[in-house]
Amino acid sequence: MSNLDQLPGVKYIPNTGKDCENMLKVIQKKSVDELFSDIPDSLKLKGELNIPDALSEIEIMKHMESIASKNVNTEEYSCFLGAGAYDHYVPSIIKHMLMRGEFYTAYTPYQPEISQGTLQAIFEYQTMICELTGMDVSNASMYDGATAAAEAVLMACNHKRMKRVLLSKTVHPEYREVIKTYAVFNDIEIIEIDFKNGMTDCEDLERKFTDKTAALIIQTPNFFGVIEEVDEISRITKKNNSLFIIVADPISLAVLKPPSDYGADIVVGEGQSLGNPLNFGGPYLGFFASTKDLARKMPGRIVGQTTDIDGNRGFVLTMQTREQHIRREKATSNICTNQALNALAAAIYLTVMGKKGLREVANLCAQKSHYAYETLIKTGKFAPVFRAPFFKEFVLKLNDPKLSVCEVNKKLLKEKIIGGYELEKDYSDFENAWLVAVTEKRTKEEIDRLADIIKKL
Repeated sequence: MSNLDQLPGVKYIPNTGKDCENMLKVIQKKSVDELFSDIPDSLKLKGELNIPDALSEIEIMKHMESIASKNVNTEEYSCFLGAGAYDHYVPSIIKHMLMRGEFYTAYTPYQPEISQGTLQAIFEYQTMICELTGMDVSNASMYDGATAAAEAVLMACNHKRMKRVLLSKTVHPEYREVIKTYAVFNDIEIIEIDFKNGMTDCEDLERKFTDKTAALIIQTPNFFGVIEEVDEISRITKKNNSLFIIVADPISLAVLKPPSDYGADIVVGEGQSLGNPLNFGGPYLGFFASTKDLARKMPGRIVGQTTDIDGNRGFVLTMQTREQHIRREKATSNICTNQALNALAAAIYLTVMGKKGLREVANLCAQKSHYAYETLIKTGKFAPVFRAPFFKEFVLKLNDPKLSVCEVNKKLLKEKIIGGYELEKDYSDFENAWLVAVTEKRTKEEIDRLADIIKKL
């Protein structure tokens, strides 16, 4: 057994060859191979793996950097791509705080008495989400915006004891797919609502409402970037005694009125823009808030604040509605992860930005996107698709018959610019339509350069 120290991977494990020998002796085995005796010999690898020789730390770092350098990144490229994930500025303090061991290695707080720091971070996050949305209660975060929206649909149907939901076609296409996937296995009927001028069609909405409708779900600003007519939509929803679910951009809530003001019952959304980098699509976090009447139907867990017998401030898991914690028939959902590290990033972001800073970010997004909208139209290459108010995204149609949006994006990429989203991928009627996102990071020079390059195409 003297060759145990030479086993692949053993150098990264603290057990020595002697340790392995002792463990084998305890379980009365002569070799490590005996542990795998149940596996047929024909399935076992004969010989060495076809992998390169080991590299030193310096060599492996250079190797990984050379691979990573092939990726396009938003530090070197100007990004005008949004469609659900946005290139907002991430303050440097966030990475510094997240790398702290007590946060970075913390796991689900199964034992509240030894997880006070984790619970406080979640509590502060929940509090700020409530302040942002105007809702009464927020849970620990969902996986992402799409699953948060789907969980909201399940919660609405459970609360109303109905199996019919109206869903606007202006909601993010991927969110709609996730909602439909959830619905299929819960026997929920999803009825889609058409749109006019980039906004939910209120006439179609009124026609499709029935007394069996559990909820309506819309997004504002929606997938096209357009701000919906929320007051009128709320009036129609409340008239039919259904729950009103809003998918919101948290940055926009710094300047738009909170969903609570127009009668939202549940507010969900993607929290990536709150201090979380793009990360090639994840991990992200979904936020979820509701009125207090729905708190006991909420998925996941809710952290609460209390005091101990000595009057000291403390934190507890007030509600845990997952099967793991309560009887299966009483569970609201099996979704559990609180994405605590991503939620912490969001909490730090909201704390360091404050109300004034967040409002400034939102105003810059609105002002710069409107400047980009006007500048791109002036090139003569684009025409507006919708005449409706928008926040930080807008849709233009390429009116040059010699060009396609796909070709434009390829040419822009060569100029170190990540272009907008090809809307035709999800909406077949919008041939050569371009969904452009402009965050506070984009400068006037970058926008002007984008327009100049397009003008010369």
